[in-house]
Amino acid sequence: MSYRGRFAPSPTGDLHIGSAATALIAWLRARQAGGELVLRVEDIDTPRVVAASEALQLDDLHWLGLDWDEGPDIGGEYGPYRQSERSFLYEDALAKLAAAGLTYLCDCSRSDIASIASAPHSGDEGPRYPGTCRRLGMQRRDWRRPPAVRLAVPDREVIVDDVFQGELRQNVFVSVGDFVLKRGDGIYAYQLAVVVDDLAMAITEVVRGADLLRSAPRQALLAELLGERPRRYAHAPLVVDGDGQRLQKRNPRHTLRGLRALGVAPEAVLAQLAQTLGLDGDHHFASITLRTLLTKANLTNVRGRVEIRLPS
Repeated sequence: MSYRGRFAPSPTGDLHIGSAATALIAWLRARQAGGELVLRVEDIDTPRVVAASEALQLDDLHWLGLDWDEGPDIGGEYGPYRQSERSFLYEDALAKLAAAGLTYLCDCSRSDIASIASAPHSGDEGPRYPGTCRRLGMQRRDWRRPPAVRLAVPDREVIVDDVFQGELRQNVFVSVGDFVLKRGDGIYAYQLAVVVDDLAMAITEVVRGADLLRSAPRQALLAELLGERPRRYAHAPLVVDGDGQRLQKRNPRHTLRGLRALGVAPEAVLAQLAQTLGLDGDHHFASITLRTLLTKANLTNVRGRVEIRLPS
């Protein structure tokens, strides 16, 4: 299969430099491979969506010079390209997992889980879920609150060989437990939606920030349980500010829109990204075009799990 990559921003505000760095790497990976790049809008968590954010983000990406072969603005064979319009696919995946006996209904709250002494591990979804409701399966009962749908995670190790971060081994059952696929409020979980979308869109490589690295074993496992081969992962190092703190969308120097308003040229932003990510080798360009960067960028330099600080 020829290369198919994707960049999948969430329309929750302006794109910051870290997201732009990921978009640039995704674009370079696709273009250097002679493949295709998909722009997918991850708006599944509707309460967090900011009105008009999608249009502004796409405009900022075009300002930087990036393009894509499929997306919500141009269509394509694998649409729709907004997660909010793909719920039927997520429901089909849930039905497939349920038919295999791999899901169950759970009305435990976060405080319930945190109070259980056998759940000491804490991850990006909170304390490890101990499987309290697993034995009850999908049967209906008197709910204390609207139930979530959880995956009955098998007890085995998952291995992910990441392009940038190297090998990651994790027993999801031990580290995370039975994670949520659909929340009690009816919103499909990120873990389910991205896996279903990447499989359905024939994505071959998932480029994203290293803050999502710990999700990769769960998603690789979920792909296998859906009868598919997991996609290749390439988690780019995080970009932080000069003090080592996460980038803030309120800081105009941290967002593409803010830099545009300050009169910074896209070529200068590209040069900063290239230097920050190590794509320019020993060169320290004051400005660079995307076309030149495409020929000069050495993606093998994008290594390590360290956070990359923006110059002050």
